[in-house]
Amino acid sequence: MTEAPSVLSSRAVVLDTLPVRIDRDEVLRFQGYKKGVDVPTADVLALFDEAVALGEQLMMPRLVYRASPVDGQSADLIEARGEHLHIPEIGRLWGPVQAVGAGVCTVGDAIESRVRDLFDERELPLAVMLDSVGSAAVESLAEFANDLLCQRALEERLRATNRISPGYAGWDTAEQKALWTLCPGEPIGVTLNDACFMTPAKSITFLVGLGPQARVDHYFTQCRRCWMRDCAYRRAPAPDTVHS
Repeated sequence: MTEAPSVLSSRAVVLDTLPVRIDRDEVLRFQGYKKGVDVPTADVLALFDEAVALGEQLMMPRLVYRASPVDGQSADLIEARGEHLHIPEIGRLWGPVQAVGAGVCTVGDAIESRVRDLFDERELPLAVMLDSVGSAAVESLAEFANDLLCQRALEERLRATNRISPGYAGWDTAEQKALWTLCPGEPIGVTLNDACFMTPAKSITFLVGLGPQARVDHYFTQCRRCWMRDCAYRRAPAPDTVHS
């Protein structure tokens, strides 16, 4: 399906045929370029165009999402469906939330497979650029998912916070397993091993807080980086590109 679910949907909902925008700045960041400092040459930009064209043929963006009521919340802890999520300062950052929304998104494994083939063929520059395209693509997909949930939450008189993921902002990567319990990735073909690595690798898990008093935009302006330009609830103009 392609229609956004209710942000409070207690059943896992799969969304496919989702849009993905490849941000050149994001791809070049994965390549090690510093915006405003490093200037890519014409050869690099031509390689970027080739990798984007190839990546767009290979990627299969999909998202699975499920909401869970919050059973308890404190300064550094959220409890939901019997899982304990130890997230530093989450009480201050999110404020009171009545539910959490967990998601897994992926662009599939075809890009990774083609990258391996290109390495075997010694097409190293294209292989590395295509790998960066895949990384930027799944980041774009996660941003789109967050924006979609934000828009739907507003329609339901709720707020959806900015997304967070295990491994960032002090949230232990080992709690990927707890997040996986809230929303397993298997419906979209994503698996998690004992070391908390996902397959396909171009996949992202995320968590958002939900509720009428949830705090949004505490560390950047969500509307400013959102690229849903026609959103009736927009509070700030968006730039031309999508940034994480």
